[in-house]
Amino acid sequence: MPSTAIPLRFLLSQPAHCIALGFGAGLAPAAPGTFGTLVAFPIAWALYAGGSDVLYLGVTALLFLVGIWAAGVTARDLGADDHGAIVIDEIAAFVLVLFFARHTLLLQAAAFLLFRLFDITKPPPIGIADAKVKGGFGVMLDDVLAAAYAIAVLMIIQRFAP
Repeated sequence: MPSTAIPLRFLLSQPAHCIALGFGAGLAPAAPGTFGTLVAFPIAWALYAGGSDVLYLGVTALLFLVGIWAAGVTARDLGADDHGAIVIDEIAAFVLVLFFARHTLLLQAAAFLLFRLFDITKPPPIGIADAKVKGGFGVMLDDVLAAAYAIAVLMIIQRFAP
């Protein structure tokens, strides 16, 4: 079922659907994963304003745990293991990536491009995890791995950039 075929009433029918579909971002007619990733920016900026790394990482961990539940419920209700409209995985994973890119908007833009690159191309072991691990955890896992790739490249950029 393409994301455009999901009615608004499904999004609003229960909290898990609303969360998993990124509060509507997953209903974008094209590139819902990209729109979901964009939702992470205001969340991260609000967490930056909180000023506490512990708060930031705690909220990020909570997003992952809630995401596992919401993605699992929504995938079951949509009848698809990892429906394209489920974007809580992109949101939670990219909030984590932004923890490492808080210094400049340019670094945040690079983080966005890197995360989308790894999430879309799914180099090993991302593609393997995406194919083999099912349920809410499986939905979230491939994006966590894409986040790890993006973070690794960001760390290299920050270490060697002038």
